[in-house]
Amino acid sequence: MTDHPIRIAVIGSGPAGFYAAGHLLKESDGRFEVDMLERLPTPWGLVRSGVAPDHPKIKSVTRIYEKTAAHPRFRYFGNVSFGEHVGREDLLAHYHAIVYATGSPSDRPLGIPGEELHGSHAATDFVGWYNGHPDQCDLEIDLLSAERAVVIGNGNVALDVARMLVLAPSELAPTDTADHALEVLADSRVREVVVVGRRGPAQAAFTNPELLELGELSEADVIVDPAELDRALAVHDPAAEANATSRKNVEILKGYASRTPKGHAKRIVLRFLLSPTALLPDEEGRLGAVELVRNELVPAAGGALRAQASDERETIPAGLAFRAIGYRGIPLPGVPFDERGGVIPNAGGRVIDLETGEPVPGEYVVGWIKRGPSGVIGTNKKDAQETVDAMLADLLAAADGAAKHAPEAPDPTAVESLLRERQPELVTYAGWTEIDKHERALGEPAGRPRVKLTRIEEMLRVAASQSPSEESLEEVEAG
Repeated sequence: MTDHPIRIAVIGSGPAGFYAAGHLLKESDGRFEVDMLERLPTPWGLVRSGVAPDHPKIKSVTRIYEKTAAHPRFRYFGNVSFGEHVGREDLLAHYHAIVYATGSPSDRPLGIPGEELHGSHAATDFVGWYNGHPDQCDLEIDLLSAERAVVIGNGNVALDVARMLVLAPSELAPTDTADHALEVLADSRVREVVVVGRRGPAQAAFTNPELLELGELSEADVIVDPAELDRALAVHDPAAEANATSRKNVEILKGYASRTPKGHAKRIVLRFLLSPTALLPDEEGRLGAVELVRNELVPAAGGALRAQASDERETIPAGLAFRAIGYRGIPLPGVPFDERGGVIPNAGGRVIDLETGEPVPGEYVVGWIKRGPSGVIGTNKKDAQETVDAMLADLLAAADGAAKHAPEAPDPTAVESLLRERQPELVTYAGWTEIDKHERALGEPAGRPRVKLTRIEEMLRVAASQSPSEESLEEVEAG
């Protein structure tokens, strides 16, 4: 490696991006400098805009990211869009390497008739809406016209959506749920949420704590039909039976099936081996029902089980439907992209040129845009380590004469000048700190962790506000 600083640009400020930055700064013996570029003024990705508001402990992981951000060789440039304010060639001219950490911000469509009906939503949009993401803050979620909602999917996001729809106002009040969502959720007329999965309970992607948590809701019963559960478990799945999480999920579901409902005003119904075939309109042209086909588990190539449609059909009246069947990455301008997988093609984190099959010098990828939307927040730590190890190996090889990427102008002041010229409303980490303090101050009187700002304009106004100088802070601390 060179004795001069090795400058890295990380595109995206979610968990994967911060873990990558943290690994680089910790393991580089002082030779790495990391600049993080983020489309929004605010960092933390899905920890801020994806984790359910009633899960504050999960959000505490940001303390780790704050330590990374405080590193003297780390800089944050928010409100900067890749492909708009700065491009791939710009970054390659200023950095020794780029790490793409843009996640999977898009949803996977069902591809069935009626998906466009009023009342049909992507879970990604709903999650962003109640979390105050600027892209979804104006979303119209009509919770007054429907008493039943169908959530399509068998993962944690599906459970988050179901739980948010039945949480009591008193359970939501102390959270950082966006104010606009708090008002709508408090007035909701939804009384039943049906969660349907195309495969069986043993194959569901729930984590044990998420599934177990449903049984602790104060105003909702969890309903699992014993006969339907037995039918869904009739086909043995050796892989699921060998998996501790799957075994525990089945145990939890059997507990729900044997439980006597408490007679709560709301309920969550968990159903399996069902796939939607159409969303049907009512007389007014809005969503009125979900048409489903019953599946059977049959062996697939390699010994796994797959869901195969039978001749049985079922229609569930519902005024709301949320598709939660996965996230998908979005192509970045000039960067290789695997359309089928919705990821940046890579080998161990090295970006791969689809035409040559060879690694692209100086370009790497981490997180969901690397491996697809799988795992929990902590999964990104190991994932980022793999990519950083690949980068370090490449840099060591380059020191021995192997091909490498050499930037034309790796001066840190040059790239900052370029970014400020292209985006005068750039937000530094100090600007984000102002937003953070402002949101926390708004939440404090009501005992909430924060009241989120949801408008970019307001975020920029707060970020630009004057902070006390270091001298003033020292005077205050001295009394």
